[in-house]
Amino acid sequence: MRPLRACLGAAAAVTLAAAGTTALVTTDASGATTALSNRWYAAAPYLMPLDNDPPDPAAIMDATGLKAFQLAFVLAPNGGGCSPTWGGTAAVSSDTAVQSVISTIRAKGGDVSVSIGGYGGTKLGQTCADAASTAAAYQQVITKYGLHAIDFDLEEPEYENTAAIRNEIGAAKILQQNNPGLYVSVTTAGTADGTGWFGKQMLLEAKSQGFTPNNFSIMPFDGGFNGAASQTAALTNFNSVLQSTFGWDQATAYAHEGFSGMNGRSDTGEYFTQADFQTVLDYATSHNMDRFTFWSLNRDRQCTPADNGGRTSGTCSSVAQNSWDFAKYSVKFAGVTPPTTTPTPTPTPTPTSCKAAWSATAVYVKDDEASYGGHNWKAKWWTQNEVPGASEWGPWQDEGAC
Repeated sequence: MRPLRACLGAAAAVTLAAAGTTALVTTDASGATTALSNRWYAAAPYLMPLDNDPPDPAAIMDATGLKAFQLAFVLAPNGGGCSPTWGGTAAVSSDTAVQSVISTIRAKGGDVSVSIGGYGGTKLGQTCADAASTAAAYQQVITKYGLHAIDFDLEEPEYENTAAIRNEIGAAKILQQNNPGLYVSVTTAGTADGTGWFGKQMLLEAKSQGFTPNNFSIMPFDGGFNGAASQTAALTNFNSVLQSTFGWDQATAYAHEGFSGMNGRSDTGEYFTQADFQTVLDYATSHNMDRFTFWSLNRDRQCTPADNGGRTSGTCSSVAQNSWDFAKYSVKFAGVTPPTTTPTPTPTPTPTSCKAAWSATAVYVKDDEASYGGHNWKAKWWTQNEVPGASEWGPWQDEGAC
């Protein structure tokens, strides 16, 4: 993801509490809470806490009843190395910003999972020497934030690297063994037949290592999908892939299967509305699937009128909605009825002045700014002749209308 998820494996087993039930009664010295029920981690939508105009998680919790968030993404340092960072730039070891977000969520009775990987950037599985060192890097994240759940988002370009995937799956198995009760999800790309060749190779690697997470989730978007019917068909096909790979029966495969959607307009111009989310939610619950999540809460609000429906944004959905409409489907998956009051839509921000116009011939380095299409953009890394907004996962971060 990005984008772009109830049984543990052989090393440990967890009994699911009643959906929506929590056990938030104590905190340890690091501020970690006791765990929520696994169903909440299975329902946690993705939230970028440092990029894409992060929304206030406390406001989302108040408006929807949501208790769990999937924070994204932990990567290797941009300059190389085997230590965890947020987005390749902010070292986990010295982090206070994300810790503050987590503290806010926990103070209101919620909790977080952390997602590692995602689309683009350099992953720790690529830079660490082996599974043990990869696991040691991720253990730093678990220990620092007192995590009860973690997500391995394995997709392009990392999942095309056999050695990197071996490290990631091996690390996941080690973490599962060393952290009893840890909720582990593995997320990968979705295709019409479930998942593509590289996704299937990842499943075979998990089988060869004897690793079974709580679930394998696919992302049925950005692959020629068109609404909920195409997504549920892909989930049905992925269930068959899980059966044939692991020798599971249909019910066992569904119990290890998850869905990770994209709300609103996808990177390739597909549209997934609230009605589509309800259809997939009905499919997931009726088949006793283990996970239902989406990318992302940063996008779970309506765009400004000039942008609505016209492009894919990291900060809004490009469909008509009230703020946090899509989060309520996660709340329903957790077994809780969201509040019936309609939240107030996020106010339209006052446009700022435009930076110098983007040039196809200019070279931009990290934090350089330019304007394009009525928005200001900030470069995430070195770039030249890459159009701002062409892809949410490209080198430009949308700073809003100007």
